[in-house]
Amino acid sequence: MTAHRILSWTPAAVVFDCDGTLMDTERHWVDARDEVLHAYGYAPAPGFSEQARGLHYTACGRLMADSVGRPELADELTAALLERFRSLVAAHPTTMPGAPELVRSAAQFAPLAVASNCPLEVVEDCLDVAGLRRFFDHVVVPDTTTRPKPHPDVYLTAARLCGVEPDRALAVEDSQCGIEAAAAAGLRVIGVGPRPSGPLNAEADWWVESLDEPAVQGWAGARIPAQDSGPGSTGHGTR
Repeated sequence: MTAHRILSWTPAAVVFDCDGTLMDTERHWVDARDEVLHAYGYAPAPGFSEQARGLHYTACGRLMADSVGRPELADELTAALLERFRSLVAAHPTTMPGAPELVRSAAQFAPLAVASNCPLEVVEDCLDVAGLRRFFDHVVVPDTTTRPKPHPDVYLTAARLCGVEPDRALAVEDSQCGIEAAAAAGLRVIGVGPRPSGPLNAEADWWVESLDEPAVQGWAGARIPAQDSGPGSTGHGTR
């Protein structure tokens, strides 16, 4: 582990994943996938949930179709998956523990962005409901020229929009494909959630169980510039 690369450092920008990092929506994806498959008369295959974690929803729809031997249903399952997910999020929007506090602290010392595999309107709806949208300078999602995670594109774009080189930015991620994307882009990475074994463990600089851990909140709080109320004060203020 190389936690000192983060603990001894102040990033020039911070880029957050949304699903499972800022918002407790991973359970909604799981429920949406299961409910859609059941509606078509299928059950998720063993290991399917882990395979699908963090994938762009179109890739997830294809995986669903392939997993039940019906590749021709990919577009239909993808549309049904997104519709069901959005309904579940609207009914039960919940932030991840410690995420709002970390966002508010980080916004005082660096520009912030979100890099997500979800559609833009879904991400912005989630952030609006959570009261967090105003803290983010940019929201980056896949489009016709920006490939989804695990490709590095969304993180490279987020760093560029924040005006920094990737190696001066920090990514906060919870999924394998997201960590792969951030590491490939050259960002330092905080991995959130149960610590995995194997190669993924090495790709994150610092693994934490939750963003509400005192070490995480203390690290961010220590980087907030002293507030100078006099003339000529500078630095990032609360947005």
